[in-house]
This record gives sequence, structure tokens and C-alpha cells, in this order.
Amino acid sequence: PVGQAMMRFNPFYCSDGLRAAMPARDIVKPACSFAPKVLRASVVMLACLGAGGQGVPSAELIPVDAALILAVDVSQSVDESRYRLQSEGMAEALESKAIADTFASGPYGRIAVQFVVWADGVETTIPWQIISSSETASAFAGRIRQQTQRKGEYTCMARMMRTVEQDMLDDLPFKATRTILDVSGDGIDNCADPSAIEDARDRLLQRGVTINGLPIIVHGENDVVGAGAYRAPGFGLRPLARGPGIETTLDRWFQDHVIGGQGAFVQPSQGYEEISRAFRQKFLNEISSVGFDSDRFAIAPNHLADSALSRPAN
Repeated sequence: PVGQAMMRFNPFYCSDGLRAAMPARDIVKPACSFAPKVLRASVVMLACLGAGGQGVPSAELIPVDAALILAVDVSQSVDESRYRLQSEGMAEALESKAIADTFASGPYGRIAVQFVVWADGVETTIPWQIISSSETASAFAGRIRQQTQRKGEYTCMARMMRTVEQDMLDDLPFKATRTILDVSGDGIDNCADPSAIEDARDRLLQRGVTINGLPIIVHGENDVVGAGAYRAPGFGLRPLARGPGIETTLDRWFQDHVIGGQGAFVQPSQGYEEISRAFRQKFLNEISSVGFDSDRFAIAPNHLADSALSRPAN
């Protein structure tokens, strides 16, 4: 009964469809982002391990080689066709055997992935899921394909980063060797000055997050950005200055204002048609570069990891 109550309380509880599509051992149900701090340990324990009054204490959270937050732009420039190309490209990349093998190649043999869409606001549309095999990678790809397009207007990247820093990092239901924020988009922040996104970026870096960027460059449309860009109300038509000029390229803007942290990089996609290739390369680069700090992250006893990941979902 307690476990069932916690599951009803958790709005991100995994659906029956996901449980049916995945082996029970690979389903991890995340804690509620709005749970009071005093209840968080019990929420994580029950949400991650299922009901029944037994579980791993919060001090023994399941370790993963990386916690990867996929943050996808759904602003006005991303129409239905582009959204589908973006979703399909990411799903195809995840279904690549090379990518699944890379995800499972670390000391723990698993990563955790979450799917977030952002524009004016931020929404987690696929909560945390463990990927440890081709089967679980394909299950996550299937969920991406099933997503209904969320539509926004403005490209509020700094707002998205603040939401990640303030609302998501404290609720990670894993002990991650590294936490990576993956930002893909086809425009610059048009809700705030560059100083705002740099401040949001620096706050994430102080929390140990690595931020990688995947700018989607549509030649003749957004390959040069900055002057007279579309702005949110109240922001004004102020150019983005860079050095003595006012224009820059989209990939350079990501380099200057977005990415940061250990091993951070920009992986441009030359149009939406090339996005699957770009995501494959990005996944290979960022997961292959994950380091392992044995002093900070001890290997979980086999019985602990096995029992947590194999406990049947209720």
C-alpha cells in the first residue's frame, strides 16, 4: 500500500507500455521532482526499486557511468517535418549497435537517459531510463518516436538550463560518474542576453555538469546569427556582439555561450537530414570520454545492482 501510494504520487511513474516493451530489470522509475526534501530518500527508493517495503537505502543509489539529459529544441522554427526528422534521427542513432555497445562499455555497463523538450518552457517527456543493451536502447528509441510534438515559440535556452540546475539535478535517482546535458537546437537564445545563458551555464558547471551542443545548421537560414534575430517580447531587437562585429555562426555561438565542463564539445549537424549521423558521432564522443573516479564512485556489490535492476515492477 505504501509503495502504491508513492507510485500514485509520482507523475513520472513509468507507463505500462514501457514496462511491456522492456525487461523489468532495466526499468527504473524516477523520483518526483516536487517531492519534499524530507521524503526524497523514500520516494527514490520506492520509485527506483518498486514497492514491497524492501529496497536499497538512498545512500546506496545504483551507480551508472553517465546520466545523460537530452534537451531538444521545440521552438517555432522546429515545424512538424523538422521535429520528425529530429526525433527519427535521434532514434536511429540510439538503435545503432555501436552506440548501444558504447553505452554498455563503462565500468558499470549502463547509463541513464532522460528526454527533455524546451522552448518557452521545459518539459520532461521521457523520464529516466537505464540503457545497458541494444534492447533497452531500442526501447528508448521507440519512446522517442511515440512522442507527440510539443510546440513552443521562443528559444529560451538560459531558462532551460536554469530549470535543469534548479529542478532536476537534486532528484537524480542514480549515482552518476558524470552528468551530461546535451543541448540540440537550431537557433540562439532569443529570450535573454548572452550573459544570462553564460550565468546559467556556469551554475551547471559548478555542479559538475558537462554541457555539449548539437547546433542544427540550415544553410541560408541560421548559419549566420546575431543581427536582427527574432526576439521574445520585451527583449528587443538588440544584436549579439562578438568582438568587433555583431554576427557569428551558430556553431561558434554554441562554442562561446553554451558548452562547458570536462571534455565539452560542439557537434554540428548540417541540416535536419544529417542529424542521425551527428547524434551518432556525439553519443560516441561523449560516452567514450566518460572518466571513472574510483575514489568517489565505488563499484556496487553485484547483489545490490542485480537485485535493484531485476526487481519486478508493480
